[in-house]
Amino acid sequence: MSRTLVIGDIHGGLRALHQIIERANVTLNDTLIFLGDYVDGWSQSPDVIDYLIKLNEHQSCIFIRGNHDELLLDWLQNKNENIDEGMWFKHGGEATVIAYSKVSQSTINKHIAFLKSLENYYLDDQNRLFIHAGFTNMNGINYEYFPKLFYWDRTLWETALALDKTLELDNVYYPRRFTLYKEIYIGHTPVTKIGETIPIQKACVWNVDTGAAFKGPLTVMDVDTKQFWQSEPLPNLYPTEKGRN
Repeated sequence: MSRTLVIGDIHGGLRALHQIIERANVTLNDTLIFLGDYVDGWSQSPDVIDYLIKLNEHQSCIFIRGNHDELLLDWLQNKNENIDEGMWFKHGGEATVIAYSKVSQSTINKHIAFLKSLENYYLDDQNRLFIHAGFTNMNGINYEYFPKLFYWDRTLWETALALDKTLELDNVYYPRRFTLYKEIYIGHTPVTKIGETIPIQKACVWNVDTGAAFKGPLTVMDVDTKQFWQSEPLPNLYPTEKGRN
């Protein structure tokens, strides 16, 4: 039986990725949708990308672009106009730079190609949207004026959190963005910010970033059944590292 499995932000935590692949008993029949932010945080960012490139050779995978992936691409191509290195280092970039000091140029070139190939979003045949951060246009992804918001926006999740649960879909005050898609799956803003470490649904939005960059686990979830599997909290897997804490 085939499954569609969605995976939250990894942030260089390859050991956690190995755990969830094993715990979910992933088979070649499954489609894996990765929500982005493969890098920045723990020490194995290059190893995560190596693993994903190899995984894609035999597994059905969809790779969404995260903001940290775009920052890494800029740095690898020496196009740092979008990078405040002090801020990037503070938010996980330092571990990535250190890790890449041991990577060959030929491997870096493969990683650049991978990062360029990432998708801004994926919309499946059931009208389920998979996107790293969100979108702002009330008419949906095809009308977004600023595509970078696909991997930088936080207003979609913030609006979902603040939404009055008593509002009906046809209420004039119900946000139009939440009526366009059957479900929306995001990462980007960890649910640990609201004291959670499991996938959280607000309106039609499922947030699968369970804080793997910080003190939480990495999560993979079956989008049909909503069953999910998690790694150990990342500090347990990298006890000598700080991640993005």
